Amino acid sequence: MSNQNETLTAASPTPSAADLQDERLLRDQGLGGAARAFVRRVRGGDIGSLPVVVGLVVIWAIFQILSPDFLSPSNLVNLALQCAAVGTIAIGIVLVLLLGEIDLSVGSISGLAAAILGQGLTTLHWPLWLVLVVSLAVGAAAGLLYGLLFTRFGVPSFVITLAGLLGFLGLQLLILGPNGSINLPFNSPIVQFASNSYLPPWLAYVLAAVAAGGLLFSDLRRARRRARAGLSTGSMSVTIVKSVALLIGLVIVAWYLSRDFGTGTSFVFFVVLVVLMNFLLTRTRWGRSVYAVGGNVEAARRSGIRVNRVYISVFMLTSLFATVGGLLAAARLNSASLSSGAGDTNLNAIAAAVIGGTSLFGGRGSAWSALLGIIVIQSISNGLTLLSLDSSIRYMITGAVLLLAVIIDSLSRRSRATHGAA
Repeated sequence: MSNQNETLTAASPTPSAADLQDERLLRDQGLGGAARAFVRRVRGGDIGSLPVVVGLVVIWAIFQILSPDFLSPSNLVNLALQCAAVGTIAIGIVLVLLLGEIDLSVGSISGLAAAILGQGLTTLHWPLWLVLVVSLAVGAAAGLLYGLLFTRFGVPSFVITLAGLLGFLGLQLLILGPNGSINLPFNSPIVQFASNSYLPPWLAYVLAAVAAGGLLFSDLRRARRRARAGLSTGSMSVTIVKSVALLIGLVIVAWYLSRDFGTGTSFVFFVVLVVLMNFLLTRTRWGRSVYAVGGNVEAARRSGIRVNRVYISVFMLTSLFATVGGLLAAARLNSASLSSGAGDTNLNAIAAAVIGGTSLFGGRGSAWSALLGIIVIQSISNGLTLLSLDSSIRYMITGAVLLLAVIIDSLSRRSRATHGAA
């Protein structure tokens, strides 16, 4: 167990012992010390989500200047709904990128899930729960197949998932039939959930209080564990300020969106998935194993981590998230067709994970990357639509933002190496 802990620590880029001690001392000095510790991390190349947050502010400012309706409540409500489906797919992409691998078939799997949903509800007249079970089972089976091919035969994930992209696309076309399009029943609960369901203001405020309270409880619990282990616990004032700031921010967002329809339930569902996956990645042995394998697979294997199981579980989760995203997308559009999962679904999901801060080199990133990245991408798409600009402009701008994100990641890795933290 001690060897595994050493490997998990080594897999994540960490400063020297002296630097860690200095940072802990700074954190214990309150808000000022925490701010100075943050500046030191940024100078050392550990920039986290700072670039994407700054970029999002700039993007929103530019579009608001060019189109005063961009930050209107109605447009932001619509923007949130647009993020849910592809954002859910992007969560799975974050997981597979953490291992330094890739899945190119998430678009086809999401389209296959949409086709199963359409045929199940209309032609076969299955109950909704059965359609969902079958869709998720197919998605899990696809991920299991990828994992077994990767671990047993050593086939590169690029090749496996590229074959899956073509194979599942063909299966999608076969299920859809000659018409190639199926309209979903508008009164179906999943359609109402994805396209016409919003939180009442009071429930949005309650969830904001729960989120802030959960952050406070989590930080206090972590501080107690560190105190029992004789480690630095950080500043209590910083913990309180973080929770209060989160509460105020979420309440303001909920109030502003409630001036229109309110917060979309499907977007809240997406955020809950992000929070759940962030917990699994940061607070469980499985999550630490994912980072360890992505950081140094051989060291992880020698420490006793069952590497093959980690790969298989991640490929299965990636396909499951693609399935859920496909179901949400079809339900929001009220149809399953040849375009389900096609077009730029793959590109947007992968770009969202990378733009959000997940490294292409493996071992660095978080579930929050999917949320931040998809908001950036959908903000660009939404803003350009308001300006009545052609989609070609959107592709070029998104490509430029993606390239910039990869350049920043490369420079960050180089900076961490220079400071002895790579």
